[in-house]
Order: sequence, then structure tokens, then C-alpha cells
Amino acid sequence: MSNPYLVSTDWLADRLGDPTLIPVDGSWHLPDAKRDGRAEFLERHIPGAAFFDVDAISDPSSGLPHMLPSPQAFADAVGGLGVGGGATIVVYDASGLFSAPRVWWSFRTMGVETVYVLDGGLPKWLAEGRPTETGPSARKPETFKARFDASAVKSADEVAAALDACSGQVVDARSGPRFRGEAAEPRPGLASGHMPGALNLPFSELVANGRLKDDEELRAAFEAAGVDVAQPIVTTCGSGVTAAVLAFALEGLGKSADGLYDGSWAEWGAGGRPVATGRA
Repeated sequence: MSNPYLVSTDWLADRLGDPTLIPVDGSWHLPDAKRDGRAEFLERHIPGAAFFDVDAISDPSSGLPHMLPSPQAFADAVGGLGVGGGATIVVYDASGLFSAPRVWWSFRTMGVETVYVLDGGLPKWLAEGRPTETGPSARKPETFKARFDASAVKSADEVAAALDACSGQVVDARSGPRFRGEAAEPRPGLASGHMPGALNLPFSELVANGRLKDDEELRAAFEAAGVDVAQPIVTTCGSGVTAAVLAFALEGLGKSADGLYDGSWAEWGAGGRPVATGRA
């Protein structure tokens, strides 16, 4: 793997106990999964880990699910988790590779350069018989200072302008049936379909058995979806979580996404924006 932000379970295991390294459980599940990431964290987690609640560390005033909070609110929240400046952060999730990239993207957007994703996440860690802890995190509060990169977060108007001007590629990580309007959205009140001009690359095409596919497979998946990785790319999805899987995968191809549409379909599909159905 050439992704500079992907680390192995061996790498993490060798560094457990290093006070400058912080494992972060970023598990989040779709509502219909009927799973509770925080409850599962209390049952077992990687030793020394903090739990990053994607829903709680968000902007409650937006009316949209888990939108990125203000830099100060983010700093207060993660500082309260025991994540301070200068730390090396390794994010993992209970699905293997699903919500961890969203947490990785959040830290990156707030100025953290030394943040990584654990290859295979908690399932691989457990399968290898590695140690876990139970109960709440024992980490003590730290001081975290955010350095917000506003260019990483795209608004609906910015996405619409890019689509209208054909000045960038908007790549949707939702499943094909949802993108084409053949399946209802999991959140009530949303239209079915996609943004006119958007491309579709389901995040599941980039993951196998909870692990990121190799670079050749990733490149082939982007090409099959009609995405030119040499050109600007904005990622989107249902609510801004799996859009980060696309952004994370691009890093292994030597490409950084040009932004993530945080509102994603939860905002666009709620009304007032054009909607297309069928294939891209």
C-alpha cells in the first residue's frame, strides 16, 4: 500500500504505550444497522483509545446530520477526549473501513498532519488476538488548537457552481441503486437520485473484507466510474461519512480531494436543488 495515511496493526501494536500516540475509535453506523458505537466501545476497544462520537462532535445548529463543528467546538471536544496538539492519532472503526476516514478527514481539516487510519480496523485487530480494554476511556483532557482548512469543506452552492461550470468532478460514494434513484434514501423526506452531472463510485467498490483495496484496484475503480484522478474532485455521499472513504482512497493514488461536500445528499436531496435519476 502506498497510502501515506494507512498504518498496519503491527505498526500500532509496536507503539502502544507511547504517550504521544493516541488510538481513536471512530465507529459510526447507519441508523438501520441498529448498532451503538459508544456502547460497543465500552464493551471493548484498543488499549488507550478515546471514542470520537461522529454525531456528538458536530454542529447541532445546522439541522443536518453530523456536520463538521466550528474549529473551537472541535478543539474543545477532542481536547476533552484527551487528544492534544502534537499527538500521533490512529483512527479505527468497528467495521474495518467505514467511518474511520470521516474522523481522519475531520482531524486533517482541523490542521492535524499526523493522523492515520488503521488498516482493517478493529475486526483485524481482534482477529489477530491483540489486546483490548473495557469501560470508558482513561485519557485525561488535553489542549487542542484547531487550524481550520476551509477549502476542505464544500457547500451546496460551491458544488452546484462546479457542476454548472463543469469545472470539477463531483463523485458520489452512495450505492448504485440510491444514486440512480432506484432505492429509497434511508433518511425520510429526501428525494431519490443524484446531482445532475455527478459521477458514482460506491465506497464499497474501494473496500474488501474491511480493508482498503490495493492501489491498482483503486485506480481501476475510479477509472471505471469515469473519474479522472488528475482533475479536481469533490466527494459526496449520503451525509458526509463515506465521502471521506473516497477522499482517503485518493491519497494512495497521489491525489488529494479538492473538498468534501459536508451536507451531501442529506442537504441536496431535501429540496430546492435539481435531481437526476438513472446512470451518470
